[in-house]
Amino acid sequence: MKIKQMPTELANKIAAGEVVERPASVVKELVENSIDANSTSIKVEIVEAGIGQIKVIDNGDGMTAADSETAFLPHATSKIRTENDLFHVRTLGFRGEALASIAAVSKLTVKTSTGDEAGITLHLEGGKVVERKKSDARKGTEITVDQLFYNTPARLKYMKSLHTELGHITDLLNRLALSHPEIRFEAIHNERVLFKTAGTGDLLQVISQVYGMSVARKMLPIQYKSLDFHIEGFIAKPEVTRASRNFISTIINGRYIKSFPLTKAITEGYHTLLPIGKYPIVILKIDMDPILVDVNVHPTKLEVRFSKDKELFEAVRGTIKKTFRSQTLIPEIEQRPVKPKFESTQPSFVFSPQAEPIERNSSIQPIFEKTQFAQTEPIAEYEQEIPTAAEEIIREEPEVEAIVQPAEIPSSLEQKKNEGPERVPPIYPIGQLQGTYILGQNENGLYMIDQHAAQERIKYEFFRDKLGKPIKESQELLIPLTFEFSSQEALFIEEYREAFEEVGLFFEPFGHRSYIIRSHPNWFPEGFEEEVIREMIEQIMNEEKVNIEAIREDAAIMMSCKRSIKANHYLTEKDMFRLLEDLRTTTDPFTCPHGRPIIVHFTTYELEKMFKRIM
Repeated sequence: MKIKQMPTELANKIAAGEVVERPASVVKELVENSIDANSTSIKVEIVEAGIGQIKVIDNGDGMTAADSETAFLPHATSKIRTENDLFHVRTLGFRGEALASIAAVSKLTVKTSTGDEAGITLHLEGGKVVERKKSDARKGTEITVDQLFYNTPARLKYMKSLHTELGHITDLLNRLALSHPEIRFEAIHNERVLFKTAGTGDLLQVISQVYGMSVARKMLPIQYKSLDFHIEGFIAKPEVTRASRNFISTIINGRYIKSFPLTKAITEGYHTLLPIGKYPIVILKIDMDPILVDVNVHPTKLEVRFSKDKELFEAVRGTIKKTFRSQTLIPEIEQRPVKPKFESTQPSFVFSPQAEPIERNSSIQPIFEKTQFAQTEPIAEYEQEIPTAAEEIIREEPEVEAIVQPAEIPSSLEQKKNEGPERVPPIYPIGQLQGTYILGQNENGLYMIDQHAAQERIKYEFFRDKLGKPIKESQELLIPLTFEFSSQEALFIEEYREAFEEVGLFFEPFGHRSYIIRSHPNWFPEGFEEEVIREMIEQIMNEEKVNIEAIREDAAIMMSCKRSIKANHYLTEKDMFRLLEDLRTTTDPFTCPHGRPIIVHFTTYELEKMFKRIM
């Protein structure tokens, strides 16, 4: 016979390879068991990043002597009895693989008691019980894992450095602590405390212990409730970003999971508030009926499948967007004490290009001298096709008035400003720095505004609204557009020709892998036709469908960027004033469409600290 049943020991080692990938996997399974056992305090002691030893001590329900031995048999579980139970899982563990797999590749000791009678201590090697004895009656369980992978030395070759392995363990414990703020966690490595949580149930307190107080101060609470989902947690303000998605924690029914679509919904909730290549810090806790989520799709239970995924993703995206719409998101500059290199007793001055420095009155009223601002030609980058107040200024002669009072705001802008909550206070320009940043003030202190980013936001929202409601007509081209594609792109064009024609785009073959376009939808932005068409093809290749909304969004961003004023362009005071007022009427006046900040704020308090007026 060629086909034979594997020995139990070999089968257990193979199974262990799926569940016990590295020391962090052992910690995960043991701590999750402690959570399932209703523990309120869990202590994890690590030696040499888990390669030396892993010990998990809890105050949970504990096990009887009989259950403790059964627990280490393959697929032994207290959580699943029938197939129906598999679709109503509320515990973190349920397969019955963890303890058997860990014991199969280590030397393991378990001490456990229910608290009603003397406990039991078992010592296992390679999955077999080699010693039994009684222990004290302390309620709870203590499991010690020594010499991990001692009988599978090949597995040790795949271990990374101790620092890397410890990083995986720490990251895991952070997620578990964030998932269960009601449990007190303590992690110790080589007798040094890594972190502790209080177990008070306060998620923000755990965030401060995991990510630091400075991050916790900039977290915003979110909440959403429907018949299917209860969503709550904290999202960082857009000014707090990281270089990877690793700081996004999604927790489903108390289980930390990885879900790319859910992460995408979170980042889409931030929309244009995030810089390109940056990601937020988010802790999102979602409770739902277990019947709506399948947790039995991956051996490590990190991946899940949702039955109402579209509804969930839209709820997450919409809740985050709604939360930001009610916030003022201007970053405040926190100054650290710096010893000055020299002392100066000169009065304060406002510097502006092509002008002598002018001593400034300390009043915050927007008073301007005619010599303060550079007299420049109208800025070509303001497009006259867009009827915004900022462009109306540019079309006028750059004559500077002696005084600009708030009462001069056009009635149309005043009306629009009052339609919704005021998210940016009135800011009165007092000058310009390097032809790039507008300096403004009000009773709250000093503001610096990036003029390019500000007009990008203004124009982006205009183009977004314009492209969002296109007339369903095509525009004939006097000169057809010619494209040459790769073989792969040409195949996709042929396969999805109907999808392109549905949105008004007709590819006509024109030689080998070449096509011509004689017309396109009238909403295509002028000057960006080729970029939009190529983006459509890329979408088809990646998503097998054309997402018109996403394409219009990208087109609006492109147009706003290329048609906005650039750095090193000097503005008159009227230009600056009207640009700031236009910015205040936008929906999201805090970042450009690429996520860069538009405004930063120096509070009066911080300014006085800088100049030692207060100590």
